[in-house]
Amino acid sequence: MRDPLAEPSDLIRSVSRALRVLESVGRAPKGLTVKQIARRCELTVATTYHLVRTLAYEGYVIRREDGTYIVGLEVADRYRELVTAFRGPPAVGETLRRAAVDTGYSHYLGRFVGGQVAVTAVAEGARSPYMEDLVPGFDEGAHATALGKSLLATLTAEQRFRYLREYGMRPFTTATLTTAEAFEADLAAGERRGMQLELGQFRQGVACASVLVSPDKDMERRVVLACALPASEMMTSARVVRAKLLTVARSVADGIAAEH
Repeated sequence: MRDPLAEPSDLIRSVSRALRVLESVGRAPKGLTVKQIARRCELTVATTYHLVRTLAYEGYVIRREDGTYIVGLEVADRYRELVTAFRGPPAVGETLRRAAVDTGYSHYLGRFVGGQVAVTAVAEGARSPYMEDLVPGFDEGAHATALGKSLLATLTAEQRFRYLREYGMRPFTTATLTTAEAFEADLAAGERRGMQLELGQFRQGVACASVLVSPDKDMERRVVLACALPASEMMTSARVVRAKLLTVARSVADGIAAEH
């Protein structure tokens, strides 16, 4: 998501246009012709042609035999680098994988990235419903996920209000909280419980629980741990889930501390 601040005075237009081209191609898995890209990006065909040729040379787009362009393998390389950077030290990744195997539940780490709630690491569990959206870099729906709630709970009420106003409270399901008042009441219940929860608020039939791993004055260094499981299991196992999450959270915190 783009920086909400005003456009910088030293913005390099060609770089900005190239990124718009790459975004357009990425949103079209069947590929786009140069003319289609130009139309979507509101650029001239000549400018688009030069940008696409440069991106193809660098490996960020690929030209197919039918003349359409798709994203290139360099994009996958950058994503792998992002995942590695987000995950942190190897011990943290191993702790997540072990927790996913031991419990059968998918485990997630999250933190603020550029002031926005984001998933930063994932270990899939065999008993958890598959959540294709929750991958490293996912930065939507903070109000509807336990991971997002745990991070937003570390902010002041005024900071939370500004965050929700800026990013909105999209209704992912009929159970999603869509008002700041309801959200504040839900966070307060989570604080009393010692664990933030959501039941079917992000995905029907799926529950998520989350606890804080690393409190820090620097919001970008705050880390939370979450797990996802069938909503029916959460209804009967909340205390067990909380105990196991806290145990894993301590191991994650130790792994992060060892790196520093």
